[in-house]
Amino acid sequence: MSLIPEPDPELEPTPETESESEFDTDYHESTRVQFGRELRKYRLLSRFTQRQLCLAVPLAVSQLSMLENGHRAPTWKLARQLDEALNLGTTLADLLDHLDRTATQVPHWFRPWLEFEPLSTSQRIWEPLMVPGLLQTEQYAEAILSRSPGVTPEQAKQNVADRMGRKSILHRPDPPMLWVILDEGILHRPIADPEVMRGQFHYLLEMSESRWLSLQLLPHSARNVLGLLGGFTIADMPKNAPPVAYIDSQSTGDRTSERVEEVKRLEFRYDLIRADALSRSDSRVMIKEAIQRWTT
Repeated sequence: MSLIPEPDPELEPTPETESESEFDTDYHESTRVQFGRELRKYRLLSRFTQRQLCLAVPLAVSQLSMLENGHRAPTWKLARQLDEALNLGTTLADLLDHLDRTATQVPHWFRPWLEFEPLSTSQRIWEPLMVPGLLQTEQYAEAILSRSPGVTPEQAKQNVADRMGRKSILHRPDPPMLWVILDEGILHRPIADPEVMRGQFHYLLEMSESRWLSLQLLPHSARNVLGLLGGFTIADMPKNAPPVAYIDSQSTGDRTSERVEEVKRLEFRYDLIRADALSRSDSRVMIKEAIQRWTT
C-alpha cells in the first residue's frame, strides 16, 4: 500500500526534476547514478520526503540517500517496492531493466570504470600513444575506432557516439579537474589525415584554456621511460574515498583497479613523469608548432 503524504512546500518539482522522455538516461553514466537521479525525480514529483518514502518501503534514510546519490546499487526487488510506494506502476523496475540491458553493450573490461568516471572529482591522466578519449574530437575518434578488427561501419559510428557521450561530464557545472600529460610523440603520430590532426590539436589548445584542465607535454628530450608500458588514469573520488585507477592495455581482463598499493605505485610514476614534463605554456607552444607542421 502506498503512503499518501501531506503537501510539503519544499517538494515543489524544479526544472531539473522534469523530463520529457520515459528513460532520460546516459549510456556513459553508471547504472547507479542514472537510477538515483530518476528515483529522486519521481520522489519529488510524487511529493514524498525521503523520510516518508523510507516509512513506506521500508528503508533507512541513509540508504535512500546513497541510492539517490548513486553510491548504492539498486536491486530489482527494491525498484519494485519503490514503484509500489510511489504509485509508479513498473516505472523504476523497467528503468533498471533498461539500464542493465544497456550496460551489457559495454565491453566487460570497461564497465567497472564507467561506475567511477562520472563520480570522479579529478583525474590524473598519462597517455603515451594518442590523445585520451575525453579530449578527442569526433573525427580523431572515428579514425581510431573505425579500424578495430571486425567492426562494421554501423558499430564504429555507435562507438564514436559513445565516446563523445562520455565527454558530457566535462560540461557539468562541477566538472572533474583533469591533470593531463601527453607524450610528445602523440603530436607526430599520423592517426588520420592532416586536416583531422590539425583539428585535434586546435581542439587541445582550446580545451587547455579551460579552468578545469591542466595540459602538459613530456618531451622526447626528457628521456623519461617510466610511462612507456602504457597509459593510465587515476580518478580521485568524493567523500574521501580512495582513488581508483584505469590501466590501459591490450588485455581483455579487468583494467580498473581499486588496489591501494597498485594505485599508489601509479601515483608515484605519474609524479615522476610530471616532474619531467614541460610547463603548460611551453606545452602550448609545442602544440602550435605541431599544428604548423601538419599544415605544411
